[in-house]
Amino acid sequence: MARRRKGRPVNGVILLDKPTGISSNDALQKVKRIYFAEKAGHTGALDPLATGMLPICLGEATKFSQFLLDSDKRYRVIAKLGERTNTSDSDGEVVETREINVTPELLDECIDKFRGESDQVPSMFSALKYQGKPLYEYARQGIEVPREARKITVYEIVLRRFEGDEVEMEVHCSKARTSVLSSMIWAKC
Repeated sequence: MARRRKGRPVNGVILLDKPTGISSNDALQKVKRIYFAEKAGHTGALDPLATGMLPICLGEATKFSQFLLDSDKRYRVIAKLGERTNTSDSDGEVVETREINVTPELLDECIDKFRGESDQVPSMFSALKYQGKPLYEYARQGIEVPREARKITVYEIVLRRFEGDEVEMEVHCSKARTSVLSSMIWAKC
């Protein structure tokens, strides 16, 4: 009996504007089903809360996906000042509040501290994987797993908007997570 094929050979890259609420893998699987592609992979996980462009490689294009995974990234982040959540993002429960007493000059000074190379311990609520599962799945079960700090480089942070308790920034960095950047701002400002 002949083996049934699990898709057809489809080659190329699809730039998907991933919506909030689904994981990068869920988005990948939907694209793979739509095209009935035998082989597919994405080029870096976006947390379920994140939106943005997610390159999905199909067929032969998966051979160069590692180059995209290792590439610099650009993020746009909106951070709310004065509130810290248990997940370091807007979906979490507020666990601490502070009075907001930040001037644009102080904010610029704080942002400047993040430029350059530093060690980053990934958030438990990130999409990075530990033993095949995203860290956020462990975190939602109340399980903390070991995470090693890794070197990251922040090449550029541009303050786009500062109104009341909201800060909007664009970040150009090596592989990193914006939720960690926003929680670092809480710690250093």
